[in-house]
Amino acid sequence: MQFGLFTVGDVTPDPVNKTIQTEHERITNTITIAKKAEEIGLDVFATGEHHNPPFVPSSPTTTLAYIAAQTEKLILSTSTTLITTNDPVKLAEDYATLQHLSDGRMDLMLGRGNTAPVYPWFGYDGSKAVELTIEHYQLLRRLWDEDVVGWEGQFRTPLQGFTATPRPLDGVPPFVWHGSIRTPEVAELAAFYGDGYFANNIFWPKEHYIRLINFYRQRYQHYGHGEPEQAIVGLGGQFFIRKSSQDAVNEFRPYFDNAPVYGHGPSLEDFTAQTPLTVGSPQEFVEKTLTFADYFGDYQRQLFLVDHAGLPLKIVLEQLDLLGEVLPTLRAEFDARRPANVPDAPTHAARVAARNAAAEAAVETDEGVSV
Repeated sequence: MQFGLFTVGDVTPDPVNKTIQTEHERITNTITIAKKAEEIGLDVFATGEHHNPPFVPSSPTTTLAYIAAQTEKLILSTSTTLITTNDPVKLAEDYATLQHLSDGRMDLMLGRGNTAPVYPWFGYDGSKAVELTIEHYQLLRRLWDEDVVGWEGQFRTPLQGFTATPRPLDGVPPFVWHGSIRTPEVAELAAFYGDGYFANNIFWPKEHYIRLINFYRQRYQHYGHGEPEQAIVGLGGQFFIRKSSQDAVNEFRPYFDNAPVYGHGPSLEDFTAQTPLTVGSPQEFVEKTLTFADYFGDYQRQLFLVDHAGLPLKIVLEQLDLLGEVLPTLRAEFDARRPANVPDAPTHAARVAARNAAAEAAVETDEGVSV
């Protein structure tokens, strides 16, 4: 199991002290949070991609490359990269470059995005979001998998004899997660290619995501990649913890009530009852997180949203210290519960080793046939 953080990069006024971070502060604080993630033993740090206020992460590869230069073990990812409005050629180039700069410590999560105005900003029609997702990803895969690509589609100019550079590190493209909160076509796409499926289950009741994840697992098996329980699944989550449950609730309530993604909606109590958000003690956080596998099956990656809703950096770092204290317990409990046939989360090193082993086995088979 991989544990990590994801950020949406919102610049939200602090409802308690009435201050607001500048864009410069928000961006540099993101770097501090990522370095803290490695310090406490987390595996992954992921940043979103947004092109509208109040969000700042419009250039995730720049941010992740900067973090890669200041970390040693942390896997860098996205949450998400917009497959709809980015040119697949530029995605192939940018993320292969990041793969080299990080020595393979990266993957990416692709998604449609949920901001309708972004489509015309980049010259696309938002009503074609699903079609864009499928066509752009098909081209991205070919650009990584094939040295020379000839291609013609609906949404960009044709390619003739095109080679994307740099080529993927060690000949193995970055691992791809497909993020979705409502679109079964995205789950189908992930299953078809044998990619990971990330259900950012932070907004709606678990029953909604159970249906999506089960659909992905069934289609993963249908396409011959393995049993349903062997499909590669990631989940989102949120927490605010203090030693005392009541202290956590009292401190977090004004931030929750003013959060840009769910503020002014359900009450804190209703939201924590229906979604993965945990506001309470460290023990309550551990107990609730462990229930996720009961609902969704055993899975490979758990990312938490912590630095949102105007929380000041000091409080975010305190939250990460508390997470670090319970992280060994979470790891041990998930490892003890996971069946032997459920695979580990993909890493670049493991995927290179699997590719090499498959190549050696093919050679041995050919030699046996020739004899």
